[in-house]
Amino acid sequence: MGIILKVPKEVTMSVDSFLAARDALLSWRGDPERAYREFRWPELQTFNWALDYFDLMAEGNMQPALIVVEEAKEERLSFAELAERSSQVANFLRRLGVTRGDRILLMLPNQIPLFELMLASIKLGAVIVPATTLLTPTDLRDRLERGAIHWVVTDAPNTEKFRGLEGFRGVVVGDRVPGWTEYADSASAPARFHPEGPTQASDPLLLYFTSGTTSRPKLVVHSHQSYPVGHLSTMFWLGLQPGDIHENISSPGWAKHAWSSFFAPWNAGATVLVHNYARFEASKSLEVLRRYRVNSLCAPPTVWRIFIQGELGPRPEALRELASAGEPLNPEVIAQVQKAWGLAIRDGYGQTETTAQIGNPPGLPIRPGSMGRPLPGYRVALLDPEGREAEEGEIALLLDPPPLGLMLGYLDQPERTKELTAGGYYRTGDVARRDAEGYFWYVGRADDVFKSSDYRISPFELESLLIEHPAVVEAAVIPSPHPVRGTVPKAYVILAAGYAPDRETARSIFQFIREKAAPYKRIRRLEFADLPKTISGKIRRVELRQRELSKEGRSELEFYEEDFEF
Repeated sequence: MGIILKVPKEVTMSVDSFLAARDALLSWRGDPERAYREFRWPELQTFNWALDYFDLMAEGNMQPALIVVEEAKEERLSFAELAERSSQVANFLRRLGVTRGDRILLMLPNQIPLFELMLASIKLGAVIVPATTLLTPTDLRDRLERGAIHWVVTDAPNTEKFRGLEGFRGVVVGDRVPGWTEYADSASAPARFHPEGPTQASDPLLLYFTSGTTSRPKLVVHSHQSYPVGHLSTMFWLGLQPGDIHENISSPGWAKHAWSSFFAPWNAGATVLVHNYARFEASKSLEVLRRYRVNSLCAPPTVWRIFIQGELGPRPEALRELASAGEPLNPEVIAQVQKAWGLAIRDGYGQTETTAQIGNPPGLPIRPGSMGRPLPGYRVALLDPEGREAEEGEIALLLDPPPLGLMLGYLDQPERTKELTAGGYYRTGDVARRDAEGYFWYVGRADDVFKSSDYRISPFELESLLIEHPAVVEAAVIPSPHPVRGTVPKAYVILAAGYAPDRETARSIFQFIREKAAPYKRIRRLEFADLPKTISGKIRRVELRQRELSKEGRSELEFYEEDFEF
């Protein structure tokens, strides 16, 4: 059911292998058992996704590749236009002096130049270093130094953040800025690009800084095969088909943007829709889904929680696929959307270091709250603390052979890479359990799971219970020191509108948890407070744990279960 492509004779066997694997997965949509049983990663030697696949697919293809919707305007480029424009940008960058292997930090909002530059950089063989526009000058200094950045492309307002930083050449999108080359000059470059030579599939392509939920951000290196081709698993999880219109609510700079706003949808020949806004409003987002007849929507749990706080209304007519990734999705959210729209949100799991590893693809019966089952191309084990396979333990990928979607490693940290891939497994640092039907259930980050009176506590499980309470919008559970039990579960809670952070609300939440959770894992302490987060929006539980260990006495908005009689 794939797109029919005229494959020139000079296209390598690698491209044929990629197309065969892609077309098989497209044809197996709705049949995950067959896909998992029969799929094999393509064998690649030389491969450049933008030149060998995207340009080939785009030839004469006037279907929209990209639609960018903003408050007062809409822009769109067809596959053919985007292929030509990205070749023009590649020639422009080459004219400036960008060469194969140069590292380009791209710090741009979700606008057309970002997509042009990503394709152009792939064509050149440059290494893309995605960066969110939320980065501070201190963050950027760290990235420039540790990433050994040669080039920076950003928009005019963000050039100020680079003042005083050295060692790179800059290109500015938008208004003219002294000392920066104007991106607008790319319009004069030739529209036909000729590569200097073949791209090895194992050559580095992407350098990601992780979000740093528990430590300093690590530098993850991906190749010309691990993300472009590795995201065949993500395409299958999302259930995308040629001609679909797919919206992914994600900010540039993070791996999820490459997952679902770039490689996975274009692997399927689907249109990427971007909705830009000054502030997220559920009603406007729903209106865009209806107006543009979006078939597939992927959003992080935070957005899904915002959706259900308001009025979902009837299901947008063309909407067929719903997905969520980034953090585990709570069962209550799935249930409310299912009730309103008759569609299940299909959770998926992966990391910056990988593509989608585990998920709920179309055709797999949903177990609300489950991560799903391993996706095509991934073999997954759970390892206990001694490294033995178990029914609950650290999620680990079998490496004989390694999945194509796994990173090359951590930049300048060979020992760290070796540690995580010892013994024939890649260890993810996440803990899950597997049920009798082969479904995986998230327990938590290995660093976040803790014991209370010698019972293992899953923060995610308790957080999922907490947000079922109408007063709770978001919660984070951590261990709090206790003189008898060692630690007890404590919840930091953000309240929904209309609820006061007082004794009455705390009592209601404690009562609710008593009715839902076994005594050994009940929330024993509760504090109404903001949650510290990374710039990618993930909760920094490590910061909350440190705060808990260093605090003296209770805060004014903290309550203990023992304060109440039930």
